[in-house]
Amino acid sequence: MNLEQVRLVDEAITSRHSVRAFLNTPIEKQIIKDILNVAGRAPSGTNTQPWKVYVVTGQKREEMIQKVCQTQIEIFKTPELATQYQETFLYYPEKWVSPFIDRRRENGWGLYGLLGIQKGEKEKMAAQHLRNYQLFDAPVALFFTLNKAMGIGAKMDISMMIQNVMVAAKARGLDTCPQAAWNPFHSIVLEVLNAPEDEDLICAIALGYADPDHIVNTFITPRESADNFSVFLD
Repeated sequence: MNLEQVRLVDEAITSRHSVRAFLNTPIEKQIIKDILNVAGRAPSGTNTQPWKVYVVTGQKREEMIQKVCQTQIEIFKTPELATQYQETFLYYPEKWVSPFIDRRRENGWGLYGLLGIQKGEKEKMAAQHLRNYQLFDAPVALFFTLNKAMGIGAKMDISMMIQNVMVAAKARGLDTCPQAAWNPFHSIVLEVLNAPEDEDLICAIALGYADPDHIVNTFITPRESADNFSVFLD
């Protein structure tokens, strides 16, 4: 691999960020297939390749958005209903500790501040949260599932495959937003997908062309230097 190839790979990785406003420009089916074929080269334990991907567009996309948004709106009105919609696995810790909670808060208030949402403005926060289930207007939703028989290692495998999807999409001029926000609504999602009962929802990705004029897409989160998270032993 020459230096130009290294630069292009690095650029695809470092320029990727979570886009929260998309254009409604359609994406050719073959482009999506190409991305998934490349992503499928991700490593997996003993080559199990445990991932499954549902590509949702058109009327099926509208059905998904309508059902989940309606449920989320009902939860906004009656918070107790949230107990009926729980993740099948914990994405976040039950108890937060530093520095992770500090980064989470910085991320949340940085995004809300950019959008002019102040602390305590619950209706505005709820409206922004609902944008997750509108896919931020992206024309394509990718839903990733695993067979329930697989162990926790399969979640590591599918995570590497998901990263490949986002980088391969970026290399083709597309943008993404990985979303665990859909996980509590797995029962609705899997029903709309007509997925078999032995599958678990892992996450979703909104896929499309970023809206270059929307202020939300100027929000780029910081990253720690390797000096801060690496330990070199010789």
